[in-house]
Amino acid sequence: MLILTRKEGESIKIGDNITVEVISIKGGTIKIGIDAPANIDIFRKELYESIKEENINASKLNSGIIANLDNIFNRDKKHKS
Repeated sequence: MLILTRKEGESIKIGDNITVEVISIKGGTIKIGIDAPANIDIFRKELYESIKEENINASKLNSGIIANLDNIFNRDKKHKS
């Protein structure tokens, strides 16, 4: 992990395309601005983790549904034979 000290109005660069700027500091809150290409998704960490968890749960649900459908279709094939 890289740790930097920045003051209000200062920024950092990540590669050629991303700039992170300290917009304001008030008490224990820092407001930052992120300038990045439109094709790069930017999320707060807690939102990213929530999306990731929902995707994992959805994939489990889908695999269960697929397994049930597979059982139904295989059962129908056996009855038609």
